[in-house]
Amino acid sequence: MVIYLDGEFVPDEEAKVSVFDHGLLYGDGVFEGIRAYNGRVFRLQDHIGRLYDSAKVIDLAIPLSKEEMTEVVLETLRRNNLRDAYIRLVVTRGKGDLGIDPQKCQAGPTIFTIAQEVGGMYGDLYEKGLKAVSVSIRRNPAEALPPNVKSLNYLNNILAKIEANYKGGDEAIIFDTNGYVAEGSGDNIYVVKNGTIITPPTLNNLRGITRMALLEAARELGIPTEERNMGYFDLYTADEVLVTGTMAEVAPVVWIDGREIGTGKPGPIAAQLGAAIKTKTATEGTEIYK
Repeated sequence: MVIYLDGEFVPDEEAKVSVFDHGLLYGDGVFEGIRAYNGRVFRLQDHIGRLYDSAKVIDLAIPLSKEEMTEVVLETLRRNNLRDAYIRLVVTRGKGDLGIDPQKCQAGPTIFTIAQEVGGMYGDLYEKGLKAVSVSIRRNPAEALPPNVKSLNYLNNILAKIEANYKGGDEAIIFDTNGYVAEGSGDNIYVVKNGTIITPPTLNNLRGITRMALLEAARELGIPTEERNMGYFDLYTADEVLVTGTMAEVAPVVWIDGREIGTGKPGPIAAQLGAAIKTKTATEGTEIYK
């Protein structure tokens, strides 16, 4: 595997960052998880835009232009001869000292990109449906660490996933500090009720790229959508529940906290939207090899 690291392409065993890098020491940095399908990178410009937006919020100046960063992603795929892959693009604050002050990171940001083949995140559960559990961990409030910043500090999500693992869930459902449904440990969440798709506003959860694609697909299929706050009642009484993410893609949830959702099997709207997203990912995107 070949890794892009600060302007060079190096074998993975030679791709090293300093132990003084503030991305490692403090989670001070941002990242994107991106997918390539059929020789195209899906919604690459949206991902690049979100990366730079996240960096702006944490006052991290990325030394590459968006066009240069786009080429970094594409060339990493080319160097690894990949057409279908998961790409991890990371920008850290860079090497500093043992204090938290970003001004001490005089060397500038560290940038690296990893690309590798990957299968479906949930394996055969796309056909069977996921079991999800609500967790006690609450989503970081927007006034503390905005969930729309896709930062390297993922402990909030990891703690939720740990709790879900102990409770026997395939996925966690995280609520915010006001008691509203936020998201999964690594994906956006939706309820289907009486033919309408309902999803939380993106203040207490990530503005997912796949989320945008799913809502777009729903409109194209004539399925009504609504953004509003939801609670336990909405989850337990839903006709269908589904989650989406770059790694998760579109996955149905058939069981939450011991309760069957709808018929207890993946529903028709999840199937429709899953097929629509597969069509989009197979036919849309930035070409890797021209």
